[in-house]
Amino acid sequence: MSGKLEGKVAVVTGGSSGIGLAIAKEFVEQGAYVFITGRRATELEKAAEEIGRNVTPVQGDVAKLADLDELYDVVRREQGRVDVVVANAAVGGLAPEGAAASPEHYDKVFTVNARGVFFTVQKAVDLLSDGAAIVLVASNAHSLGIPGFGPYSASKAAVRSFARTWAAEFSGRGIRVNTLSPGPIDTPIYDTSGLTREESDEFLNGIISQVPLRRMGRPEEMAAAALFLASSDSGFITGVDLVADGGMTQI
Repeated sequence: MSGKLEGKVAVVTGGSSGIGLAIAKEFVEQGAYVFITGRRATELEKAAEEIGRNVTPVQGDVAKLADLDELYDVVRREQGRVDVVVANAAVGGLAPEGAAASPEHYDKVFTVNARGVFFTVQKAVDLLSDGAAIVLVASNAHSLGIPGFGPYSASKAAVRSFARTWAAEFSGRGIRVNTLSPGPIDTPIYDTSGLTREESDEFLNGIISQVPLRRMGRPEEMAAAALFLASSDSGFITGVDLVADGGMTQI
């Protein structure tokens, strides 16, 4: 029985852990050949070993245009095209509220989360096959007001806006562009929040109390949602935001 992405070529940024790794695994299980990126070589190689087959790891930082050029050079040499792009790489980070947030924090978040996504897609355009699918991983935070998450939430709102624009710009080639907006998911991104373990636990418990399903989401659940957006199951869907947050923003 063939998979839903049989014979497809996919790029997943931030594919060495968390949601990105889960997506890469699911895509390979569904028949795709996947290129994964990540900044840390050791973690990236470990992820490739975990995936086990039909995967090429390419070390790089989406904030660096030369790294994105190298990524697509590798894709071009090895496969010659891209059928699915999942722009997932991102940084989190709780900042002091309002005026106390530093310019350095703001720049880091927007450089990776917005600029990185923009150029991940822009530099893929020449390799995209007609009828390709682009999945931008945003966040339910783009529609919430979470104290201390101003730059992060705004960067994800930019990602949501990119999806609408690209859905219009690429429609003539049958290329679909959608966002996946997770809620709180059990991934290592919370380890980069700048909080202590105790502060992180307190923060997460507070978030979970706002989720109608009363739990964190799992990376595998986000992978299933990304597969839907990447496959022909969503063939008449473009420009939408698929919110997967346990009802947090919907109820």
